[in-house]
Amino acid sequence: MVKYAVICASNQNRSMEAHYVLNKHGYNVSSFGTGTMVRLPGPAIDKPNIYPFGTPYDQVYQELKEQDTNLYTRNGLLSMLDRNRSVKTSPQKWHEQQDQFDVIITCEERCYDAVVEDLENRGQNFQSRTHVINVDIKDNHEDAAIGGQAILKLVRLIEDAQNIDADIPGIMQTFRKDHPNLPVLYSANFF
Repeated sequence: MVKYAVICASNQNRSMEAHYVLNKHGYNVSSFGTGTMVRLPGPAIDKPNIYPFGTPYDQVYQELKEQDTNLYTRNGLLSMLDRNRSVKTSPQKWHEQQDQFDVIITCEERCYDAVVEDLENRGQNFQSRTHVINVDIKDNHEDAAIGGQAILKLVRLIEDAQNIDADIPGIMQTFRKDHPNLPVLYSANFF
């Protein structure tokens, strides 16, 4: 079974939507963030809600629900956190995990760069190949939902492959053709 990781900056919106969708379809998936802290919209653009990775989604949900004057309901933050807490306990930081994945899908170019750099810094101790794919998704609820469905289609193409290593160029070509509005990056790396 192919082992997937989906990654965005805070392990809240884009990666969690993809995690939710892939999990619902029975795929072996984990999700992570590459940021230094978890950042969520706050009452003003210069006043985000900031939490350390590992803070349970349920705790954040309860805290923001108590503060809510309809803001977090209206902007979809509470429903996003409700979805997240149904998928896993808390946001996880990519750099702190030690698992190996066959395919890593990032949702933003800077996350892709952070993952590729981290893999290079780990030293390829296991000589285990991983395919790192960036599907650039804007960080809002609507685009995250569209991106989650696009990532599901990508995973289905990967699952249909006889040999991922040999078939990945064709998979990427098909995905790019089917999703011309989604910027995509690809590299083969090692754990």
